[in-house]
Amino acid sequence: MEPTTAPAKPAKPKATEADLDQDLGKVQHGKGPVGSRENPEVYENVPGHMIPILADEFDDFDDESGKFLDGQTEENEFIGFRLKQGVYGQRQPGVQMIRVKLPLGGITPEQMDAFASVVEKYVPLNKGHITTRQNIQMHHVPLPDAAELIREISDVGLSSREGCGNTIRNVTGDPWAGIAADELFDPTAHAIAYVRYFVRHPTTQLMPRKIKTAFTSSDADRAITGIHDIGFLPRVRDGVRGFEIRVGGGTSIMPRIAPTLYEFVAADDGEYLRVTEAVLRIFDRQDWLRVNRARARIKVLVDKIGIDAFREMVDRELEGEWVAERDFSIERLLPDLDEEGAAPEPARAAGSPNGDRSEFEAYVADNVEAQRQAGFSSVHVKVTRGDLSPEQFRGLGQIMRDFCGGNARTTIDQNLVLRWVRDESLYDVYAALRELGLAEAGVGTITDVISCPGTDSCKLGITASMGLNRVLQERVESMEITDPLTRQIHLKMSGCPNGCGQHHIGNIGFYGASIKAGEHTMPAYIPHIGGDVTGGGVVYGVRLKVRLPAKRVPDAVERWIRMYEAEREEGEGFNAYAARVSTTRFEDEIRDLALPAEFGLENMLQFIDWSRRDPYKVERGEGECAI
Repeated sequence: MEPTTAPAKPAKPKATEADLDQDLGKVQHGKGPVGSRENPEVYENVPGHMIPILADEFDDFDDESGKFLDGQTEENEFIGFRLKQGVYGQRQPGVQMIRVKLPLGGITPEQMDAFASVVEKYVPLNKGHITTRQNIQMHHVPLPDAAELIREISDVGLSSREGCGNTIRNVTGDPWAGIAADELFDPTAHAIAYVRYFVRHPTTQLMPRKIKTAFTSSDADRAITGIHDIGFLPRVRDGVRGFEIRVGGGTSIMPRIAPTLYEFVAADDGEYLRVTEAVLRIFDRQDWLRVNRARARIKVLVDKIGIDAFREMVDRELEGEWVAERDFSIERLLPDLDEEGAAPEPARAAGSPNGDRSEFEAYVADNVEAQRQAGFSSVHVKVTRGDLSPEQFRGLGQIMRDFCGGNARTTIDQNLVLRWVRDESLYDVYAALRELGLAEAGVGTITDVISCPGTDSCKLGITASMGLNRVLQERVESMEITDPLTRQIHLKMSGCPNGCGQHHIGNIGFYGASIKAGEHTMPAYIPHIGGDVTGGGVVYGVRLKVRLPAKRVPDAVERWIRMYEAEREEGEGFNAYAARVSTTRFEDEIRDLALPAEFGLENMLQFIDWSRRDPYKVERGEGECAI
């Protein structure tokens, strides 16, 4: 009998705009003229000072946190205020996570020093964490110290403003923008203008949910615009610079790839700001989205009515009277950027390896890339689990001063790119990184494992994804993988379905879950196979129909790797192999590992999560992003 497939279900008809419950009478003001009482922001042309700082906000935070601690303010009332200042509640009572925004990941040596200082003073874990959104987070900070921390970092232009809440979150971007050989133009200045235009904007202070934005510099799309609420890709039409704008991407429980809203929107006249504000005004009026905050992202709106109907709504919005009330010109918003002018002079004397060059050459092969500017390279620093100590922050700051003209950017892979390193100084940079414990090769390979904090701090966490990250990295390192195709596999994991660890786009991805075993519960993970973001596209991995106990995940990964190496065809990459053999082959390979264990002394460790001592139980609160 010939194999057959079930008939495809007819596509569900899209809703229309008439089906949407919108607050069409909502008053949506702009920011007001710069320097006015309504908009007292001042834009400084100081490196790293991208988000305007308002000192009054720190005084307000002192006052409001004091009222809350004294019992004068209810917690729900205080949370909304706290989140706009980038201060986020943890699963542990009485302590906070501080999320500092680094637009496009940009950071200066002075800011590195500032992070070192506040981590030493206020952060019990003595580390800062680079996130997959290019932020720096600090955890377990007592609330009375939070105001001091954010005030102290403001002296060097760092801001946590709108790092949390239903606002425009940190604007991410290609960390190689401005130095990449394949870019159409460097979007950095336009992205900073976007940041400055929308921070504290009245329309973006309490939207139905957060907005994540990305700017990339080429069709290679190293910023992964497709997984964002709003994404910008450079375009040039008849000599005019502009952007393709994508709207409605996202991961979590409803992964979507952002479709194109407009193929071309001009950049230098601020049209991209005008279109974005129209998009956000429409999103802000969707009262039906506010009913269920767990499904209140803009992708839900775009998915419900379709991108064509949404484009019609934007077209009409752009005809509104509000447009004439705004100033979309970007000249006042543009930062004074001249990285090339600040690049280091040729080194008078350069170091070189004594004797065996193999380790240094392996590092260069994996972690160094030539810039489009002759004589310069970027150095991609592998930061294990995104964690940096005060000593490493300070050491990196000094390396940036000595060898990079002060320029570096964090990445969405929880790493750091040192820019404008002179080719003759590469060994000196490598040697300095080695002193800091940051000279590991293999960035962007199978040993460069990505995860979110999970139950280490997050209220939504189900499993200890950081603990799994550690043991999984140890496992693949112990396998001593040298095969070039296998090294290209990316491992990503999240402590819950929401996707902060990018598990949807890993070649092998996992998100936290649990398994009931009689009266007891085992920490577990649900695997995804075949995710990918190379080549400028986005492919979401296929979820397998198995749950793996957390303690067996490293064994499963090793089996899959060995299976791939044994069964692949000549030159066949991991995702091509996975597509050929189907997900059933992956499920069959680890079915015995997916069986729940019986609770008892011999299996006790199966019921304790990685990096934990106590028996596992699901403890999940409400994420404050949805408050």
